[in-house]
Amino acid sequence: MTAPAYVPALAFDDRPVLTIVPLKPGHSREALSRVGDPSWDLGPAVFRENARRCHVTVHFDVLEHADVQATMRAYLYARLNVDLPGYRPKLLPACIRQAFNRARRFFGFARGRLGVLDLSRIDPALIDAYARHLRDDPARRPVIVGHLLEVIIDLYHYRDHLPGGGLSFEPWEGRAPARVAGYRHVRENRTPRMPEGIITPLLAWSLRYVTVFAQDIFAARRELDRLEAQRDRWFAAERGLAHAERRQRQRMRLQRYFRSRARQGRGVPVWVSPPNGSASIDPASGTTMPVVNVQLLHLHVGVDAAAEPAMHLTLAGGASDLIEAAIADMGVEPGGMDTPISIDPDRGLPWRPRFDAKSLILEERMLQAAAYVVCAYLTGMRDCEVQAMRRGCLTLKRSEDGVVSRHRVRSTAYKGKGSGGAPAEWVTIAPVADAISVLELLCKRAADARGLDTLWPVLSLTRSRKSHVSAEIVRQINAYRDHLNTLFGSDEAPAIPPGPDGKPWRITTRQFRRTIAWHIANRPFGTVAGMIQYKHASVAAFEGYAGSSASGFRAEVETQRGLGQLDDLLDYFDRRRGGASLSGPAGRRIERVLDETATQLSPLPAMIADRSRLRTMLASLARTLHVGTLADCFFDPATALCLKRATDSSANRPLTALCEPTRCPNACIAERHRPIWERSATEARMLLREKRLPGLQRAALQHEVDRIEGVLAQIAPEGATPPFRAAVEGEEGLEMG
Repeated sequence: MTAPAYVPALAFDDRPVLTIVPLKPGHSREALSRVGDPSWDLGPAVFRENARRCHVTVHFDVLEHADVQATMRAYLYARLNVDLPGYRPKLLPACIRQAFNRARRFFGFARGRLGVLDLSRIDPALIDAYARHLRDDPARRPVIVGHLLEVIIDLYHYRDHLPGGGLSFEPWEGRAPARVAGYRHVRENRTPRMPEGIITPLLAWSLRYVTVFAQDIFAARRELDRLEAQRDRWFAAERGLAHAERRQRQRMRLQRYFRSRARQGRGVPVWVSPPNGSASIDPASGTTMPVVNVQLLHLHVGVDAAAEPAMHLTLAGGASDLIEAAIADMGVEPGGMDTPISIDPDRGLPWRPRFDAKSLILEERMLQAAAYVVCAYLTGMRDCEVQAMRRGCLTLKRSEDGVVSRHRVRSTAYKGKGSGGAPAEWVTIAPVADAISVLELLCKRAADARGLDTLWPVLSLTRSRKSHVSAEIVRQINAYRDHLNTLFGSDEAPAIPPGPDGKPWRITTRQFRRTIAWHIANRPFGTVAGMIQYKHASVAAFEGYAGSSASGFRAEVETQRGLGQLDDLLDYFDRRRGGASLSGPAGRRIERVLDETATQLSPLPAMIADRSRLRTMLASLARTLHVGTLADCFFDPATALCLKRATDSSANRPLTALCEPTRCPNACIAERHRPIWERSATEARMLLREKRLPGLQRAALQHEVDRIEGVLAQIAPEGATPPFRAAVEGEEGLEMG
């Protein structure tokens, strides 16, 4: 066992678990976990704000046998502190639980076969049996099997750093564990991309939370703070008075409060959602009885029920009689706080009932989730980069040419940057800046209470021992999805539609980056949430750090471009099999390629094509496909008209602004382009109705209408034969006859 120079005199069990890695401020190496401790906490060396505590700790007492515990300690210590150039760098402290779980599986298997965990007794037959054992589980993917087999390779390469020497032979004669597992690398990202029907309303509601609803939430928090401060002043001023005198003053304030509400035409406040399931059921009607919001009444009359439970208004000698009389006279009002509720511009109604303390806490969490959606989706930042944002991270700077002002976000990049990460800057768009400004206000109360400067604290100061939201954000976003459906949707029309399987789409943090990369690459002129163009998001992202090779976002976009091109061409193939026709100068050529491909796949048109083989056959053509609004371009630089008109001779992609869809040999017009052509024709016809239109302009407009109608005539839905195409084919048939 080797050790750094400054710890050779220490017994193995007394050594700090981490010998060299940097630590977060406020932590000393002497206070770190020791090798012989029953548990290791590597949190002091984990800088990622989104790291879960369970991922950075290991508990050795869950291992039943002492020999397994000893081997596990030695293995993990070597992984954390030994760098093997050409094989493995040191294990990141944030990955300790993952390494523990993988090693635990093999150590348990080996001990079960040998009766004792002795690395010197492990032989090729045992590791072959372990590999077969892993592969025999049909639910375990080969890529997972490969990861589990890496532990065995480690025991050979770290043999000089383990007691007893580790494995004495090279497992599987040096073959990679992935090959032993039968894993073939698949280029496609397995993270599911959020369907457009889900991300669009999710982002739209999130933007509305940030721009409209946030102001109500902040106003309600200010009102609640004022009421609590007023309650505390009354409580302090009257605490020395006799009980009867204090109760009399409270009753007078309550009567005054009820009279004020009666003048406003408002009722006694009741909880929107009863706390602790305290609602009762009306035995006659079976409906849920409203629960009086006594907490709000206490704030208005100066009762601190937590400090003095005996002063609760509903106890004997309190004010139950006044409350019951007020309900009979005025009725009830859900929530009860005074903060007015803004009108939802789409529905023309208040976006929610009035606040109470419980619904305010809920809406603050939902606002935090909404801001996360905006930041994560519209920047392309990874979750660890989003959660590393701190107060004061947003700046407004001029671009390098001094013409455009850009919002810039400072954060920390971790991928490939070591455990401590590296400072980085992203350029973003105005909605993200709005979300960060909202987060600055939202987090202040919780962050100040804990002495933090993060934008992502746990907002509750009483119900959580965690200070940072970290991985809880996934549960919070999915709760936000359900909250939107409850508040703004119905069973027939949910605010956030379900996934393809009919179940609520489970949102994860990784989906945001992949989804926007796909849309930027494949639908750059599309809009999301009815207001944001992906082109605008991509320009901002590529102008800043997110577009650099260090971040990898540009590479992510290029990867998604390739996948999207192939997906779009498969859609072409499926629609062609359904009878759809293509228009444009390239239409016949693409139809011929698709038909020939179908013939090669199967002589029976009704058979479903082998999708893997189909993707391989169409890959070459897919790489030339660039989706457009008026036409798709199967780009060939030798014949592209846009390049012939371009001033930049180095362009290697279609120049959309110079596209001539009815003349360029690369242009292909499909059924999905029909709506925009029809809209153009409608607009031209409306202009032709103008009687004072000059003759030349009328002729030009009529020519444009004829041109568009010629295009529309050639686009036929699946199963239909366009009349123009039928006429052309008929003439060709006569000539051949």
